[in-house]
Amino acid sequence: MPLHPEIAKVLASLPAPAGGPLDPAVMRAAEEAQVAPAEERLRLHAVENLTASTAVGDVPVRIYTPRDSAAYGLLLYFHGGAFFLGSLDTHDHVARSLAKATGLKVISVGYRLAPEAAYPAGLQDCYEVVRWAAENGESLKWDGGTLAIAGDSSGGTFVAAVAARAHDEGFDRISHQVLFYPSLDLDFDVDRYPSLRENAEGYGLETAGLKPFNAFYLDSGADPADPLVSPIKREDLSGLPRALIITAEYDPLRDEGERYGERLREAGVEATVSRYAGANHGFVANFSWIPEFHLAFDETADFLSREP
Repeated sequence: MPLHPEIAKVLASLPAPAGGPLDPAVMRAAEEAQVAPAEERLRLHAVENLTASTAVGDVPVRIYTPRDSAAYGLLLYFHGGAFFLGSLDTHDHVARSLAKATGLKVISVGYRLAPEAAYPAGLQDCYEVVRWAAENGESLKWDGGTLAIAGDSSGGTFVAAVAARAHDEGFDRISHQVLFYPSLDLDFDVDRYPSLRENAEGYGLETAGLKPFNAFYLDSGADPADPLVSPIKREDLSGLPRALIITAEYDPLRDEGERYGERLREAGVEATVSRYAGANHGFVANFSWIPEFHLAFDETADFLSREP
């Protein structure tokens, strides 16, 4: 199907990108200016800002409690933003929607960003907060069951990398991984996946923009050949947590996400790949107000509630 008309309308209204080098400070300020006022946000039982004390230092987290209960499953959420954008505030609405739909207590991770924090700072923060959550289950009222991780775009990169590192280190508590239109191959050779050419221009995220947007991360020491940077390059995917991978029809990154799902299944991992027709990269964060795209939260809830 064609690009959803509401998405097309928004994209047509956007100004042409400014020329010259990307300025993280300016771009972050522009993102923060779009954050909805507190009174307009989805209401939950409780939302609390805390600091997770981890092996790599203190990491800010925001905890979303959907309802009053004696115990909860936990969902750790890593926001997107090409490793240099995004924050607890810019993706607050995503975390709230995940909590509302799943009924899980959501812990959104305010990990360190490039270029100020060199690789692997952000990845370490995400991994260590997952360990922190498991170690502090009593205070978090964790029910000892679901300990899921989810992320969008570059947050999806961190999901795959955290799941792999946890497996390698013998930390087997992660029950599920959810990747929304993930970036899994930071090589960016345009001939690696057909979607890099098919969706190269006109859909928001453009293939030509992948290198400059990810340059802050790669220039900070992240090697695209490293499977913790490009998780699709990991040779052995067996033993990883079951996965839900949600992709967008009009996304340059579509095919690498779908190929990753195929490789997980080939390795014996339960993996569901779900492509959203008419959607573009970022639709969960940017266009979930469109009913057919809000279904991504319901699909996530269904996946997380399924028995093994």
